Amino acid sequence: MSAREEVLGRIRTALGEHRPVVDVPPVPGPRSLAPAELLDLLAERVEDYRATVLRCAPDEVPASVVRGLDLALGEGWAPADVVVAPGVPAAWRPSGSPEDDGRPAVELAAFAATLTGVATAIAETGTLVLDGSPLSGRRALSLLPDVLVCVVEAAQVVPDVPDALGRLDPVAPLTMVSGPSATSDIELQRVEGVHGPRTLVVVLAG
Repeated sequence: MSAREEVLGRIRTALGEHRPVVDVPPVPGPRSLAPAELLDLLAERVEDYRATVLRCAPDEVPASVVRGLDLALGEGWAPADVVVAPGVPAAWRPSGSPEDDGRPAVELAAFAATLTGVATAIAETGTLVLDGSPLSGRRALSLLPDVLVCVVEAAQVVPDVPDALGRLDPVAPLTMVSGPSATSDIELQRVEGVHGPRTLVVVLAG
């Protein structure tokens, strides 16, 4: 008899032959939420990670991006401080901000902030998923500058991880972002910005 069989045997003996059947009602999950409630849940979870969420209508994305950069960098920032993923729509970009042109990754650290879109966003976990596409940008683009501004459209928000994986290319270089980069490896003291951006701003359009 294996240890597993022994343990299960003892449990069956303790419960007896007439074990009560407990009817456990299902716990409503994020898949039961309406689209507007999914956006609320995503915003709540992202803020739990100490990130900033700016809610706006789709036509207010450009102004919200500028506001997010003001909050993260201060009002003295210049468009040249922000590098943009090549697939980000022109309307979202601060006028004059350079596009990532494939320059050596180490040069991206000279920028104060990055602006990208996302492949999808997971409401249940508050996670943004970047897939290396032109809209998301290459992985180094979202990791080296100290501030990351991501625009999330309502149609990109899914309830949970299985739904997100169903939308993604399994061989794409995925980066999953759940709040600013942080670690507590040294003496359990939280330190931000060690492995990626110190500041995350999410512009949630919908």
